[in-house]
Amino acid sequence: MLIYPVELTPDDNGTLLVTFPDVPEAITFGEDETEALLMAEDALLVMLSAYMDDRQPIPAPSPLNGRPGVALKVVAAGKVALYNALLAAGKRKADLARMLNLAPTLVDRLLSLHHKSRIEQIETALAVLGKRLVVGVREAA
Repeated sequence: MLIYPVELTPDDNGTLLVTFPDVPEAITFGEDETEALLMAEDALLVMLSAYMDDRQPIPAPSPLNGRPGVALKVVAAGKVALYNALLAAGKRKADLARMLNLAPTLVDRLLSLHHKSRIEQIETALAVLGKRLVVGVREAA
């Protein structure tokens, strides 16, 4: 599971500024902590998608060390793992499409953080790259 730590900083207009130490381009705000963390999830997904568009590796989250964090949903975390595995293997989306015998548009959807995919599809794609998805359970925050 990927849980990215956030910094919550009171702003001079009564809102909370949200930044991510591991993804400095992701910035948002909220009226209170609950809203700020809700907005943070969307900001994080937008920036991780931008990293993917630019073919930049997606950084692993640093330890929370008492800070609040934003946990990616399982499917999004699987897509991040797939994307990073694809980069590490020196492959492109077209290569993955050929390896899976899928249309390139289906691979685009498989790697899109804003498209719903089945976890089994992600597992299959990781398998052709020699990887396996492992899911863990933690205490709820």
